[in-house]
Amino acid sequence: MKKLLLGSVLAASSVFTVTACTSVNATTDTTPATQMQQKHKNGAMKGPMSKLDLTATQQAQIKAIMQEKRGDRTADRAQHQAERAQMDQQIQALTNASTLNNAALNRLADQQAAKTKQRFIERVQTQHAISQVLTAEQRAKMEQMKSERQEKGRKHSKDRKGHDEQRPGM
Repeated sequence: MKKLLLGSVLAASSVFTVTACTSVNATTDTTPATQMQQKHKNGAMKGPMSKLDLTATQQAQIKAIMQEKRGDRTADRAQHQAERAQMDQQIQALTNASTLNNAALNRLADQQAAKTKQRFIERVQTQHAISQVLTAEQRAKMEQMKSERQEKGRKHSKDRKGHDEQRPGM
């Protein structure tokens, strides 16, 4: 009973904290849109793309590719949310059932795999379209930056393993 009461108190305090932070951000965010745009290099590419010395034409082409993908995602957002809610209900029904319906579980797994496959295909298609805009030198530089990020991630992962092994109870 104490655990249930403590959990309820923690959940309520979390909700209040999030609500308070949201309302504070809503009232204190008075930066005009033009100032925010200036902070982002007047609409220039950000992230790894900013390091590729893109021409204005390349930037425009890449922005068009990204805008198209963003438009596709926002147009389908409501449908995706409804599908996700339905899948959550089906998962909950499977979880709460006295016996596990393996056929239904396999159907859900297949649906999830199909969605994952489609997202993968779309991501690679977008990467390919962007790659076609880049010069050979820019593609090589992008690949080098990708390799460096992956190596940094592997190093961080190794460091975490050593850190976790030193912690008692792990």
